[in-house]
Amino acid sequence: MNVSILKRKCFLFPGSVLLTIMFMGNVSAQEKSHYMRIAKIVVDSAQLENYKSALREGMSAAVSNEPGVLSLYAVFDKQHPTHITIFETYADVNAYQSHIQTPHFKKYKSTVEQMVKSLELTDVIPIALEGKKEAK
Repeated sequence: MNVSILKRKCFLFPGSVLLTIMFMGNVSAQEKSHYMRIAKIVVDSAQLENYKSALREGMSAAVSNEPGVLSLYAVFDKQHPTHITIFETYADVNAYQSHIQTPHFKKYKSTVEQMVKSLELTDVIPIALEGKKEAK
């Protein structure tokens, strides 16, 4: 692959496919070595701000400290702010397995344990990954 793994960005296409990864170039759908998943979380409304804080802290640590964590993006549903969706991209499944063993991930999990009402994890395979370079 001639695209730097660390330069990836993710964004949403309103009204269409929810997950698209922006690369500093185009990537063939055949290039499936990356491990991608979507986490759908429902948070206790009384704990929402505490949850968001813990999530930001954990995501920042993961992206900063783990080379195999390529991107983590969290969004909430405008209609239902307690419904959080996280788009995760890892270099490979081993990078994901390493991620869930890190102290910062374990801290996140223990911190939010009583805040999360439901969690649904879905492994996904990209069909098309297109994007534009970010403006400098």
